[in-house]
Amino acid sequence: MNDQTTRAGHHWGPTYLGGDTWRIATWAPNASDVVVRIDDRDTPLTQGDGGWFAGDVTGRAGDAYHLIVDGTAHVDPAARWLPDGVAGPARLCAPVAPDVPAPPVDWPAVTILEIHVGTFTTEGTFAAAAARMAGVAALGITAVEIMPVAAFSGHRGWGYDGVMPYAVHPDYGTPQDLARLVDAIHAAGMLAILDVVYNHFGPEGASLPSVAPAFFDADRTTPWGPGIDYTQDPVRRFFIDNAVIWARDFGFDAFRLDAVHQIVDPSPVHILTEMAAALRSALPDRPVPLIAEDERNLAEGRDAGVITANWNDDYHHAVHCLLTGEDESYYANFAVDPITDIARALAEGHVEQGQPRANGTRGAPSAHLPPTAFVNSNQTHDQVGNRAQGERLITLTDPGALRVAHAMLLCAPAIPMLFMGEEEGARAPFLFFADYEGEMADAVRKGRAAEFAAFAQFGGPVPDPLSRDTFERSRPYAAPASDAAEWRALTKRCLAWRAAALVPLLRSGPAAPPDVAPTGTAALRARWTFGAGRVEMIAHLGTVPDTPAPLRNPDLTIGDPAGPNYLAVKATTP
Repeated sequence: MNDQTTRAGHHWGPTYLGGDTWRIATWAPNASDVVVRIDDRDTPLTQGDGGWFAGDVTGRAGDAYHLIVDGTAHVDPAARWLPDGVAGPARLCAPVAPDVPAPPVDWPAVTILEIHVGTFTTEGTFAAAAARMAGVAALGITAVEIMPVAAFSGHRGWGYDGVMPYAVHPDYGTPQDLARLVDAIHAAGMLAILDVVYNHFGPEGASLPSVAPAFFDADRTTPWGPGIDYTQDPVRRFFIDNAVIWARDFGFDAFRLDAVHQIVDPSPVHILTEMAAALRSALPDRPVPLIAEDERNLAEGRDAGVITANWNDDYHHAVHCLLTGEDESYYANFAVDPITDIARALAEGHVEQGQPRANGTRGAPSAHLPPTAFVNSNQTHDQVGNRAQGERLITLTDPGALRVAHAMLLCAPAIPMLFMGEEEGARAPFLFFADYEGEMADAVRKGRAAEFAAFAQFGGPVPDPLSRDTFERSRPYAAPASDAAEWRALTKRCLAWRAAALVPLLRSGPAAPPDVAPTGTAALRARWTFGAGRVEMIAHLGTVPDTPAPLRNPDLTIGDPAGPNYLAVKATTP
């Protein structure tokens, strides 16, 4: 085995070498023989050290191929293009070619809109989404976070049950269509963030369990399937190379890492540390921020510079409880004193930092982190879609208080994220939907119904997740609300103030601990001090404060200062 084969063998799937030549590699440590079959032509791969098989094959872009592992045909687990779905065949795919340079990565200036490609437009394609990017940017959004696009079983789904991480879901378009969507995001002056799932595979259509059963940890399971053995170099390489390809070849600027708490890696160097280093090496002139969804509320990844920011569900839960009064399940802790929890989230990031709470102890101190180490939100795909009826917050609370909460999110120092439709007050639900058949479909239906059996506040029969109607109802822009223009104007006004007044202060960094305190059961005052100045805010979220805290000459106001729904914010520089 020569050095060239060794290097190739450590990179999964097909690599285009020019002309009609491709190098294909896979890890199959339990196999004795692997062949690539293109049409009727078989090319044996060379077996190398550690279970790798690699070799050069001849074919043209678009040619179908299979891996024949010990005589049985399989879809390449690292296939780049699966136009016929995850059952294959895989097809050789020419390298994508983004054309538009990305804007600089200015993290303090980031404001995120989370979108699901399949429901973001009527067509549900990359091309249709690309046509809307200029309008998104016009509101002041500076980054678009795309829910997972890796190929999954069936035609419709959220994307978190992906089974072929290197291939785009064919119902959305081609790999080149995705590259053009990233181009459109960049052309509009925004960053492109991709949501990736590196903690599990979906329940149907994955070929890895057959090609490389050693990929999985027999002693561990996740809530969604078998655990993954990250201690093995080929397993680490599978995910690290995947991230590098999305960033280097497709042009993605950052990643949201799903359920990091399930990426259990006892290795001396955690896989995410190695991934961050690989991204720095592949794009030395451009940072690639990693955003973690991590329910543990730990600061370690951010302290080490591996993680740029965490999704801050604590902020969401406290705001949700204050506005809705819901108190079941994971909301219970945050329903006791939500305004105090909101104040703590605005001052220190996470609410639960290891102190005793009603439902136990979680987290570690986070007050030392800058506000930009947290992504705050009032709604996300999780928090809307994981309700039985998929209701948006605007249908569950007083619109006046919600407008204040909306403005508070956009004007406070943490990185704000909106869920598609939220910027214009959309009322359409976002429901859980999937596209399975037979026993898997029945299991999904039963599981979804059982999940909400104990939630009285979620109410009513669970919509059939396999029904196409459930999917169609989840399009937020299909029928704009009568007040959509007013909501868009509010969003635009708040984000304009943020860009002009707050972002320069965020760039200068914190200079003193924040001072945030309740002024009533649903009101607060806040002051954040930065190297270049300070920001002051008062907010009434549905009640007149017990101890009014007037703000002189505010830059931006919403509502009546003597009323229950009011926000004022002001930035001051020396």
